[in-house]
Amino acid sequence: MRLLPVGVSGSFPGPETPASSYLVQVTAAEAAAAGHEARDWNVLLDLGNGAFGALQKHLDPLTLDAVSISHLHPDHCADLAGLYVYLRYHPERGSLRDGGRGAPLPVYGPSTAEGHVAQAYGLSEGESMCHDLEFLSWPEHPKVQVGPLVLEPHRVFHPVETYGVRVTGPSAAGGTATLAYTGDTDACESVVELARDVDLLLSEAAFVEGRDDVVERGIHLTGRRAGELATEAGARRLLLTHLPVWNDPAVSLAEARGSYAGPVDLARSGTVYEV
Repeated sequence: MRLLPVGVSGSFPGPETPASSYLVQVTAAEAAAAGHEARDWNVLLDLGNGAFGALQKHLDPLTLDAVSISHLHPDHCADLAGLYVYLRYHPERGSLRDGGRGAPLPVYGPSTAEGHVAQAYGLSEGESMCHDLEFLSWPEHPKVQVGPLVLEPHRVFHPVETYGVRVTGPSAAGGTATLAYTGDTDACESVVELARDVDLLLSEAAFVEGRDDVVERGIHLTGRRAGELATEAGARRLLLTHLPVWNDPAVSLAEARGSYAGPVDLARSGTVYEV
């Protein structure tokens, strides 16, 4: 299992990277060794502003197996509209999607995701995306299997309905590996459980200690609080993401390293991380 950040910018796209989007992949060989269909598997965690264009550098979106949406702020879901257009109108969609079966792409997310995305796209009354995107509510799916990958949502602490996702899949070294993606959240018990003993914690760190203390709690983590989360949960590695363009990444890194003794780095768009 590997993680490929597509976009890592917080709150909106930056000059160097789109907003949040992360591709989790399992190779055909890894899938076969784990007893699953011997093909590449691709699951996308979020699809924020600008990310759909960058995603196409790494794969044909017709080969996606599922999409997970943490919440409905545009920096995490806006480019679902572009994905819908691609699936709806691509001239080869019938021959490439799902081995030619043409089944809709599962999109797991908050309970109101289908209506939200339809409205954002501008569908007329009575129209539906259901032939191309199958919206499934995270509250109704506490555990989802996508080939060799298992996805488990955890409701986290943000002003809107938001879910972090824990992903379990085959390790490149054999056995199983675990990845936790926080989505957007402040510190809370559920995000600790999400990250418990994971091999890789992908944590947002949009706020900065001291500068953002005046902002009410329940919105974002700082680098320090991301480090505290990794320490309390026993995560074995920490990647910081969702930094707005006005943040100094060195400050966020220093905060995290002050509260977490394990390996910590910034998530970088287009870099592959083996889990």
